[in-house]
Amino acid sequence: MDNAVRDLLKSRIRKARAKFVAMAATYCAGTLNDNFFKQSAQLLAIAAGKSYLQSYATVVFTLPFIFFAAYAGFCADRFSKRSIVIASKALELVAMFLAAAGIWLLNWPLIIATLGVLGLQATLFNPSLNGSIPELYPAEYVPTANAVIRAITTSAMLAGIVCAGFVIDIKGNTSSVPLARLIVCCAVVAVSIIGFAVSFAVPGFPAAAPAARFPWAGPLNSVQMLYCLRNDSLLVVAIICSAFFWFIGSLNVLIINQLGLSQFGLSATMTSTLVLIELGGIAAGSLLSAPLSKGEKWYRTLVPAVATIGACMFLMASVPHLPHPVRKTAVVASLGILGAAGGLFLIPPASFIQVRPAADIKGRVIAASNFVADCGILISGALLYLFNRLGVKPSNCFGLMGIMVAVFTVWLFFVLPKGKKQ
Repeated sequence: MDNAVRDLLKSRIRKARAKFVAMAATYCAGTLNDNFFKQSAQLLAIAAGKSYLQSYATVVFTLPFIFFAAYAGFCADRFSKRSIVIASKALELVAMFLAAAGIWLLNWPLIIATLGVLGLQATLFNPSLNGSIPELYPAEYVPTANAVIRAITTSAMLAGIVCAGFVIDIKGNTSSVPLARLIVCCAVVAVSIIGFAVSFAVPGFPAAAPAARFPWAGPLNSVQMLYCLRNDSLLVVAIICSAFFWFIGSLNVLIINQLGLSQFGLSATMTSTLVLIELGGIAAGSLLSAPLSKGEKWYRTLVPAVATIGACMFLMASVPHLPHPVRKTAVVASLGILGAAGGLFLIPPASFIQVRPAADIKGRVIAASNFVADCGILISGALLYLFNRLGVKPSNCFGLMGIMVAVFTVWLFFVLPKGKKQ
């Protein structure tokens, strides 16, 4: 690359900085709010002896991604992505008023239904926001932008989960509801209002495919899009890797909640801290992955990263059998390293999925990838329900996840190209 082209790219990146900040802030506010609300609801459910509601919540939140992914991808290509982002943030505001009512009344059907609305909002939001990154930046900078976005949103996830633990542990009552629940109600509405206001600063670009046809078949259109991609082996591997990450990551977080509260007898704050350690590792791993996921061999970190995830899960499974003085160290180290490996594993395929497709189908390809990933999350909720029904201890669940990761590692080793990119 000659100096003139390099200078032009640097200039484009500098000019895009303010727009990128608006995108990151919009993403951050939604992630913070979603995780604060979901973790608060999950902790309240476990404390009330309703652990099974975690499985229901996961399924209800995920179903909109599966049924409406094709429509979200169509909207991202057919209309200005900025308009879809703003509309989805307005829907989030409606959902958070419902969330506040559900928490105030401790009405579990309403809380679960709210998660379904939040799932629909996220379904619409994701392809448009993520599809805007390749429009804003040159392809060479997309992995870096993704790493920064992932680090920021993971930090927001951390803040939401940790704040939920602190808030749920607050004692005291108001005239009608516990103080902790009142704080949750006020916080989710306030953060949603801020996120909606910031969304108006997201950059706008012309529609990429104004003539795109409406996907009347819904989920079948997502399947059709995936079938059309079958000859692009690297893109298929990237989509499968992304789906596996969200499947194992979702199951992992759900099991950590039960591990902390039920098996180890920790407080809500300490249980949320366990999740914080892992997500902090993901943020660090995401930033580290940016320089490693550029170029033809963007997949070079995938096998080592997923193998490390498996090793950490086996270590978590062994914690109850370790001497007491080393248990806490083993848990902290395992979750921190597991998170860092997860960040290294996530960013390369996510960036490749954004860059690889042609501009006029980018939104639909991202939505199809989300469709597969959320099928994985849906399976994680069903699998957790099965583990609970069978009475499998949370620590043993980590061992079972470790076996799944080991099998996936072997498969990935054989399917990735050993020479240059195919």
